[in-house]
Amino acid sequence: MTINMGPQHPSTHGVLRLLLTIEGETVIKAIPDIGFLHTGIEKTAEAKSYHQALVLTDRMDYVAPLSNNLAYSLSVERLLGIEDEISEKVQYTRVILAELQRIASHLVWLGTHALDLGAMSTFLYCFRERELILDIFEYISGVRMMTSYICPGGLQADLPPGFNEKVRAFTSIFPARLQEYHDLLTNNQLWLERTRNVSVLSKDDAIAYGATGPVLRGSGVVWDIRKVFPYSGYERFEFDIPVGSHGDVFDRYLVRMLEMEQSLKIVNQALEGLPTGPYRVSNPKITPPPKWQITGSMEALIHHFKLFTEGYRPPIGEAFVRTESPKGELAVYLVSDGSAHPYRMHVRGPSFANLQVLPRMIEGGFLADVVAGIGSIDIILGEVDR
Repeated sequence: MTINMGPQHPSTHGVLRLLLTIEGETVIKAIPDIGFLHTGIEKTAEAKSYHQALVLTDRMDYVAPLSNNLAYSLSVERLLGIEDEISEKVQYTRVILAELQRIASHLVWLGTHALDLGAMSTFLYCFRERELILDIFEYISGVRMMTSYICPGGLQADLPPGFNEKVRAFTSIFPARLQEYHDLLTNNQLWLERTRNVSVLSKDDAIAYGATGPVLRGSGVVWDIRKVFPYSGYERFEFDIPVGSHGDVFDRYLVRMLEMEQSLKIVNQALEGLPTGPYRVSNPKITPPPKWQITGSMEALIHHFKLFTEGYRPPIGEAFVRTESPKGELAVYLVSDGSAHPYRMHVRGPSFANLQVLPRMIEGGFLADVVAGIGSIDIILGEVDR
């Protein structure tokens, strides 16, 4: 029998449709059908200025917008040739925000994944902690989710007084809360039965399919862009890369749980060493002049006006930057023809690449385990259908 699962099914984590051929309770064949949420972000960006295109990136992986902002901003900065001008303060702040975003993204994954498998209380606890992180984002930018706070040239605004204290307040309580999640699930017999030896992905298959992030590391491959191709000063921080051994749903779960611990470690290190300095490059051709200059200088006013009406024009060339988002390897490729908007923009979305391993994982398993397999990949359809 061939049946539809989705696109309205809550456990497909978005508008994903699966065509499942089943024999009794066993899945014989699975075909993912994507495209129900197509937004055309890359093509839309080519009609916008580089600064305007930033807000589109927030809407790709919409539970980790700052990670998208970072990948895009690094690519634009490489295109402009200003990578060396980014201050240490900006680099450290970006790392803090990216790791807080990683934790927030993993909390959404953990809560919804546990809910799929029948653990309702975990969902409520995870969102309790995620709210604290969103409070920090709101404090620095005025917006809880689509902040566009990390931008080409630096940050949209300087860090407000009390930022360090607010982050420390979160990092001090989170270890105990993380332990709560472990107490609820990690040794829970029901959880183990639903996740152990379910939707297994071998190391060879994970590599062959181009899987990245926790999906790849859950299969035992030690690969993290933050270590292999460090960016934004990640080489200065001490952290480990958690890996699994069997490549089942439980391993992917444990990898992400341990990743939150490592992210916390990075945030604390970055807070300790957070330097002072400018929050963006002092180039009026790329970043707007300070407000106090605009009110007293005609030249500054002209720079501000031209920047927001015409944008900046990177030299002819191309740039490719890869980063480690919560879902895996997020890469942005930009081509400049010397105009004020990208000639071409292409995003390598980890959810899109990781989703193709789903049939490999669930074929031969039970229909009831399909939701466990989908949840363990942690897809976001905004990134798949961008």
